[in-house]
Amino acid sequence: METFVNFFENIPTVYRTAILVSGLFIFWMMEGIIPLSKISYKRYKHAALNIFFMLTTVIVNLGFAFFLVRTSEYVAENQVGFLYVVVLPLWLKIIIGLLLMDLISAYLIHWILHKVKWMWKFHIIHHTDTKVDVTTSLRAHPGESVFRFVFTIIAVMVSGAPIGIVMIYQSMSAMLSQFNHANISLPAKLDLLLSYILVSPNMHKVHHHFKQPLTDTNYGNIFSVWDRLFNTFASVDSPEQELVYGLDTHMESREHENIANLLAIPFQKYRPPLNAKFGSEKNSAGKNLS
Repeated sequence: METFVNFFENIPTVYRTAILVSGLFIFWMMEGIIPLSKISYKRYKHAALNIFFMLTTVIVNLGFAFFLVRTSEYVAENQVGFLYVVVLPLWLKIIIGLLLMDLISAYLIHWILHKVKWMWKFHIIHHTDTKVDVTTSLRAHPGESVFRFVFTIIAVMVSGAPIGIVMIYQSMSAMLSQFNHANISLPAKLDLLLSYILVSPNMHKVHHHFKQPLTDTNYGNIFSVWDRLFNTFASVDSPEQELVYGLDTHMESREHENIANLLAIPFQKYRPPLNAKFGSEKNSAGKNLS
């Protein structure tokens, strides 16, 4: 187990890149073999747009990398955070570290992005994708990337995660995000079984429905426990038939397929959802919606 953590503690950039690229390639290929829904669109053009936002995320992450490493080194050296409250075996420290990192730097910030109007305007870019596939996982406004990185640093401070666990988390986060965005169809029972532990494709597709209240459910990235615990979980019986991707306020292609407009959305006049008030708590989270 120590060897595993040490590998990620010193993982070369080329290996981290290989993890990201291999995940994209595997799920891209699976989309062609077992698609959840037969989407008619220009896959390469769609991918190119989303890859542009991946590049902006990489730039943001590189800019903040020093602070993340220094924070992780500080909490580990000074034993600051939940992982040091009691002495834990390494395997349990990894599990708790991953859970806390996922709770704060994925679930919590995602929930906040949906509840705080000016932050939501940055997150809109991710939700405007009307053709959700594996590349949608890359689609985030640079402003949102900053928010998420700040919460990653907060997660490290709260958990006390050493850099090895942080790198394990980030690798898992990238792979699971690609997995649950991918337009792939798993056997219903397998998807359901996975969704009790991990965020499965069917579970996350509900989050990309173009109308509230479904948009405001299923915030998890790696672990599904947070949505179930905080009553933000929702499901539909037949995702490929019931769901329409995108946002009801930005359904025109000139708005969600234009990079310049996508970058400008956070600075445009706010458009309230057409069928619900912003941040409405009157949703159907926790229920089976059909």
